[in-house]
Amino acid sequence: MSPLSISQLTEQIRLTLEHELEPVYWVVGELSDFRQAPQGHVYFELVEKQGNQILAKIRANLWQFTYRSVAAKFESVTGISLKNGMKVLAQVAVTYHPVYGLSLNVKDIDPSFSLGERARLRQETIDRLTREGLIQLNGRFQLPAVVQRIAIISSATAAGYGDFVNQIEKNSYGYKVYHKLFNSLMQGNEAVGSLLLALEKVKSEINGLNIEAVVIIRGGGAQLDLDCFDEYRLGAAIANFPLPVFTGIGHERDETVADLVAHTRLKTPTAVAEFILSGFREFEENLIMMLQRLDRSTRQQLREEENKIHHYALRAKSLSKNRISLEIEKIKNWANRIESASKNQVKIQTYNLETLEKGLRRSLNAFLMKQNEKLASQETLLRQLDPDSILKRGYSRTELEGKPIHLVEAKAGDQIETFTQNQKISSTITEIKQK
Repeated sequence: MSPLSISQLTEQIRLTLEHELEPVYWVVGELSDFRQAPQGHVYFELVEKQGNQILAKIRANLWQFTYRSVAAKFESVTGISLKNGMKVLAQVAVTYHPVYGLSLNVKDIDPSFSLGERARLRQETIDRLTREGLIQLNGRFQLPAVVQRIAIISSATAAGYGDFVNQIEKNSYGYKVYHKLFNSLMQGNEAVGSLLLALEKVKSEINGLNIEAVVIIRGGGAQLDLDCFDEYRLGAAIANFPLPVFTGIGHERDETVADLVAHTRLKTPTAVAEFILSGFREFEENLIMMLQRLDRSTRQQLREEENKIHHYALRAKSLSKNRISLEIEKIKNWANRIESASKNQVKIQTYNLETLEKGLRRSLNAFLMKQNEKLASQETLLRQLDPDSILKRGYSRTELEGKPIHLVEAKAGDQIETFTQNQKISSTITEIKQK
C-alpha cells in the first residue's frame, strides 16, 4: 500500500464523516470561550463537564446569518443573550476542514432547554437546602421594632440601588435610616463570589457599625440574569448569616433561592424600603396610642381622687358634729344622774361628789382637746383643697367659655380667661403645641 499525502488522508476523513454521520445532531453542552468576530460570525467551544473536570470539548461556530436569527429567538424567549457558562441544547452539523480540523456548525439553539435546565438545577438546590434545614433558618431572627441601621449589598450603578436609597432618604415622614453600601456584582459568572465576599465584609463590620439587618437588592431583569441567586453557596450563606436578610432582587415572577432562604422577601428594592419605613410608622402610631391611653387614664384617676377627697372632707365635717353632739348628750346624762343622785341620796359624802366632778371635768377636757385637734387637722386639709390657697402658691386657673381648659378642645383664635390670686387675665390663643 502506497503512502498517502496529508490532503489525501484528510479528504478520506471528510468523506467518511459525511458518509457515516447524520446530517445534524442535537447535543447538550456548555458555551465556553464565546466570542464574536468583526464579520459577525461567532466562535466558541461546546464543553461537557463533570463537576469542574472537562470530559470533552469541541470547537463550534455560528455563521453570521444563522447567529442573527438564533440569538434573536433565544433572547426573546429567555430575556438574555447567549454567553459563556450557559448550558444549551444545540442542533449541529459535524464538519471537517483539512486545515482547521473537526468542528461543529451550529444550526439552531433551543431556548426552552436553557430555561428548563435552570429550573432543574434550581430545584436540586432547594431540595439540598431543605434537607440541611436551611430554608427557614434565617427566619429565626426576631426583627427589632424599628430597623434603623442596615447594610446594603448591591451594585453602586444599579437602578434598583438608586431607587432604594431615594425612597429611604426622601421619605415624607422624615425618618432616618443609617445605611452603608457593600458593593458587589449582581449578575454574571463572577457574581456569586462577589456576593459571598460582600456578605463576609458585612459580617466583619456588624459590631462596629451596629448593623441590624442586611438588604440584598438588584431590581428586575431577565430570568437567566438571576442564575447567581439560585446558587447553593449563596443560599447557604444567607441562611446562616447572623442577621436578618431582606431581598429585593426581582419582580413578582422571579422568586430565587436567595428569596426562599432570606428572612423577608419583597418584590423590588422600593418595596424593601417601604417595608423598613412601615416599621417606623407602626411604632410611632403605637406610641401615640399609648400616650393617649395614658393621658385618659391619668385624667380619670385624678377625677376619682378629687371625688374621694371631697367625700372624705364631708364625712369629716359630719363625723365631728355627730361626735360632739353625742358627747354633749352623755355629759347631760351624767349631770342628770348626778342631780338625781343628789336628790335621792342626801347622805352622799361631799368628797365623792367632788371626785366625780373632777373626773368628769378631766374627761370632758380631754375629749374637747382631742376634737379640737381633729377639727384643726380637717381645717388644714380643707384649706389645702381650697382653690384660693392653690392660687396663693403662684398657680393659675385657665377657662374657656367657663370650663377648665383641660376639659375642652382649644384651638388657635379662642378667647381664654386666666385667674391668679388677685387678677383675671383675658387672652387669645395664637398657637397650640402638643405636649
